[in-house]
Amino acid sequence: MSKDKNPRRVADNEAMAKTRMLRTSPQKLNLVAQLIRGKKVDKALTDLTFSKKRISGDVKKCLQSAIANAENNHNLDVDELIVAEAWVGKNMTMKRGRPRARGRFGKILKPFAEVTILVRQVEATSGEQS
Repeated sequence: MSKDKNPRRVADNEAMAKTRMLRTSPQKLNLVAQLIRGKKVDKALTDLTFSKKRISGDVKKCLQSAIANAENNHNLDVDELIVAEAWVGKNMTMKRGRPRARGRFGKILKPFAEVTILVRQVEATSGEQS
C-alpha cells in the first residue's frame, strides 16, 4: 500500500537541474544561458569556467548538477550529453531605497533570478568529427 512513483517530468534521455535565488537580473543571467545553449557539456563547462561574467560560476554549478543527475539518476552517458535547453526566469525582487532631496525617496530594486538547465543524450554519429 504505497503511493505510485511520480512520473518523469522529462524524457528518458534527458535530465534537469534548477537553481533558484541567483542574485542577478534575469536579463544578465540570460546572456550567460545563451552562451551554453546547444553545446556539448564539456565545451559548455569550459566556456563557463573562462567567462568573465560574475554569475557564470553559479550557472556552471547548475550545469554540473544536471550532468550528475543524468549520470547517477538516469544512467546516461556523460560524453554524449548536450545542453538541450537553458531557460531563465524571474524570482523575487528586494525593495530597497535611498533618501533623496526635498523629502523624496529613490527606489532601488534588487532582482533575483532562476535558471533551469536541461541536458539531453544524443548518440554520436560515426561520420562526426570533433
